[in-house]
Amino acid sequence: MFKLGLMSAAVAALTLGSPAGAGAPEAAFVDANKVAMAKMMAAMNATPSGDVDVDFVNMMEPHHRGAVEMAVLELRYGTNPQLRRIAQEIIVGQTQEIDAMRMAIGRPLSAAVPVPTQQGRVR
Repeated sequence: MFKLGLMSAAVAALTLGSPAGAGAPEAAFVDANKVAMAKMMAAMNATPSGDVDVDFVNMMEPHHRGAVEMAVLELRYGTNPQLRRIAQEIIVGQTQEIDAMRMAIGRPLSAAVPVPTQQGRVR
């Protein structure tokens, strides 16, 4: 329950709006991050299936996808080279973990989609 309370507090903090005096990139980042967080939190609220392993994947996959979405936003709006590199690593690592979890329960790999930072190109 304590962890859920912290997560709720974090989501509430993100939904309060842009910081006072925030510039256009910061406001765009905050708005996009609110959408990503809300989507992730809603998707993680999975209905139990009766199989712990499937339930784990059903909750962790959207959690990992949310991390990928937030990392893409860092690449889109952030300027710190170290954080941008970490964001790139998050995208690769979390995507690989999603596929590993899907394979572990017999689901197909994720469909090929454009690299999140290169719209329109499939690799």
